[in-house]
Amino acid sequence: MEIWINPACSKCRSAISLLDAEGADYTVRRYLEDVPTEDEIRDVLDRLGLEPWDITRTQEAAAKELGLKEWAREASSRERWITALAEHPKLIQRPIITAQDGTAVVARTDEAVQDALSRKG
Repeated sequence: MEIWINPACSKCRSAISLLDAEGADYTVRRYLEDVPTEDEIRDVLDRLGLEPWDITRTQEAAAKELGLKEWAREASSRERWITALAEHPKLIQRPIITAQDGTAVVARTDEAVQDALSRKG
């Protein structure tokens, strides 16, 4: 199990606290420092069952600079979104937990963290 976090994010800190309280075995990836590659982003999207625009923080300054709200949200635009996430990792929604069963969750609530913990391989 891996969790992608920004240590400055309260939801990330809350998720870590809950994982610790449950005695979970996990690794922390500070994704702003250890930036995911485009392939890693594609893999996480597949595991989440989501599209890149579904995990994009559109209120971030970089999103506004890029004009992301105007970008098409369709299959032909998918790679453009993935490239933007790789080049501007702050745009990636957090925290993301990759579960032991091969899936992943955007763990912004305690319930989502518990869901990730319940997904055994």
